[in-house]
Amino acid sequence: MGKFKLADAGVATYLLIAFVMMIVPMPEWLLDIFLTADMGISFTILFTSMFAEEVLGMSFYPTMLLFSTIFRIALNVSSTRLILAQGSAGNVIQVFGEFVGGGDLVIGIIVYLILVVVQFVVINKGSERVAEVTARFTLDAMPGKQMAIDADLNTGAITDEEAKIRRDKIQEEATFFGSMDGAVKFVKGDANAGLIITAINIVGGIAMGVLRMGMDIATALNWYTILTIGDGLVSMISSLLISLATGILVTKGSKTADFGSTLLSQLFGIPKALYIVGGVLAFLGIVTPLNTVLFVVAGAIFIIVARVIAGTIETAKIESEVESEEAAAEEIRQPENVTSLLNVDPIELEFGYGIIPLADVNQGGDLLDRVVMIRRQIALELGTVVPIIRLRDNIQLNPNQYIIKIKGVQVSEGEILFDHYMAMNPGFITEKIPGIDTTEPSFGLPATWITEGQREKAESMGYTVVDPPSIIATHLTEVIRQHIAELLTRQDVQNLIDNLKETNPSIVDELVPKLLGLGEIQKVLQNLLSEGISIRDLLTIFETMADYATTTRDTDILTEYIRQALKRAISNKFFPANETTQVVTVDPALEQDIMASVKQTEQGAYLTMDPQKIEAIMASVKEEIDKLENLGKNPIIITSPIVRIYFKKLTEEYFKDLIVVSYNELESNISIQSIGTVKA
Repeated sequence: MGKFKLADAGVATYLLIAFVMMIVPMPEWLLDIFLTADMGISFTILFTSMFAEEVLGMSFYPTMLLFSTIFRIALNVSSTRLILAQGSAGNVIQVFGEFVGGGDLVIGIIVYLILVVVQFVVINKGSERVAEVTARFTLDAMPGKQMAIDADLNTGAITDEEAKIRRDKIQEEATFFGSMDGAVKFVKGDANAGLIITAINIVGGIAMGVLRMGMDIATALNWYTILTIGDGLVSMISSLLISLATGILVTKGSKTADFGSTLLSQLFGIPKALYIVGGVLAFLGIVTPLNTVLFVVAGAIFIIVARVIAGTIETAKIESEVESEEAAAEEIRQPENVTSLLNVDPIELEFGYGIIPLADVNQGGDLLDRVVMIRRQIALELGTVVPIIRLRDNIQLNPNQYIIKIKGVQVSEGEILFDHYMAMNPGFITEKIPGIDTTEPSFGLPATWITEGQREKAESMGYTVVDPPSIIATHLTEVIRQHIAELLTRQDVQNLIDNLKETNPSIVDELVPKLLGLGEIQKVLQNLLSEGISIRDLLTIFETMADYATTTRDTDILTEYIRQALKRAISNKFFPANETTQVVTVDPALEQDIMASVKQTEQGAYLTMDPQKIEAIMASVKEEIDKLENLGKNPIIITSPIVRIYFKKLTEEYFKDLIVVSYNELESNISIQSIGTVKA
């Protein structure tokens, strides 16, 4: 069991007093004390609700509401017992009955009825409706808020810890407003009970006065009605304050903590509210016939408590500031504090201030959502997780400019017009649309900036029209595809291995680290990704490596074996089914020359070919792939299996988008047509 704290004892005592009052008759002086305390607590709840910065600052409010309602009903029971048994109910009730009603029975009844109308028709009805609607809307909004948090987390805008805090807050808000929807029913029920008790007191009081105390009907009616109205007014005012506090709180908008401490700290944690309560109670004791000593003392107690709490808060604030300053100074004194400056973001998208609206959710921008979809798309397409993409504005850039950085180094850039669209000619449109000539940043194609009014016309003419966020997202996707191999770290590979081990532990245990090390597996996967081959089928890749790693640890050779094992995926990627694909082949004599120039070393294989011959080969490659591009086809060259890796290395610096596959990587049902041959 946990330690029983003073706060828990206070809350338990409060409830215990309520149940005792329902059973044990209270003397008048003690009832006055409890009525004064109830009024003070009601004022405290009201002003604390007003000054709370957010609704979760009063997360225990529904519980406070229940407790205060039980206490007030217990007071009604005690006062009813005194009124019926003794024909008196203490100073507070009698003064409220005489003073508020001005000594006139009719006026007292009218004032009481007015408060009843205000309580029922205005405050209770409105609070009930607002609480119901707020609870429903809060629950309906939860999925959208969760998605926004996931988007911020995926783009690196927040950390995992911040995301957890925000998710907890959403859950607490839903719980709070759901509880408030039910708690408002307590307020409504309390008002109903007060009205019924008042009617019972009047009828019962008249009966007691006439039958037991020998009063005539007029005297009994006047005396007991004044007492009953006084009792009803005391209860009604406290109930009215609680209803008002409820309305304030639900129109404004639980942490896991120790119950008693949290409840009392939320209730008495704002000194400003306690000062006002103390002043109000003291004022009532001085300017009204209420018990002056009692109300002034109660007011002084609230003021003293407020001063003590204010001092405690101020001391805690000063201590916190001193601790934070000392921590900052200590951080500066530490020699390793500069290490935080050495971190480099894998991928960064920086943009000028003119592009900020595209990334600002509050302004309708959806660039963050598109970045999330990019990571999802790459994961499905290539089987690897893209690192967090950092988005930040850069005032040093032109307003409409953006740059893309890989590991802190700029690799590409682009420029957009925020309120325009980019129209691109697919190649068969002869009519030119008026606009601002530009170049599409992803593929370097000629394009034209057009206005919103020209968009429909351009689409009807056959132009491909895209909006600015799509331009940036496409450009970013292409840059990531080009550099995805170097973005694959050893830690990423370890994560992939751990994921595979959950379902196929035997292949992982066989391969790592007995046959291949983590770095060698990383190199193989990078080789595949660099040529756009998906590593999503990691099981096949690992099984192939395990088959051949016993005979060779050359990562280039292992890559070729894996490509042949993945021939179905490669064929499906580059060679459409039920269609003949035009390709270029390599002259067998050239293949022999390439193999003859391969030199094997401990660091790997390299080519020792004459530079002039290389230039001749590159010229022949360019001539042949130009034929394919003129036909609108992908530049694909097919070689013998043993030559493929070396031919790719030979051409990759000259033709980055060239696709080189071997005959062993083609499915048997693939139909190809050679339209040229590369020769030396």
